[in-house]
Amino acid sequence: MEVLKNIDPKKVLNLGDLISYVDGQVVSRTLVQNSGIGLTLFAFAQGEGISTHKSEGDAIVIALDGVGEITIDDEKFTIKSGESIVMPANHPHAIYGIENFKMLLVVAFPGGKK
Repeated sequence: MEVLKNIDPKKVLNLGDLISYVDGQVVSRTLVQNSGIGLTLFAFAQGEGISTHKSEGDAIVIALDGVGEITIDDEKFTIKSGESIVMPANHPHAIYGIENFKMLLVVAFPGGKK
């Protein structure tokens, strides 16, 4: 059974190169999605974002390119390439591209729940 998808095995990769910016859009590419974990690449065009929502899983954002703004519990954090931040489960959060912004989102779901 293949767990990883949309990614080549046994190949050295730059994750940021696996997703492209599209003006006026947020682009995503799912690498893994199952009952325990989700791994998704995102490319936010400057000025684009994902509105406030909650997740049942703890999430870590790993910035790959550009500058983004992460809001957790109404507190804003600026994150740039090479930096990371944890968004705890069940806390409202949002993501916005201050500049063009690429990130890897890793979500770990408790007890195998999505």
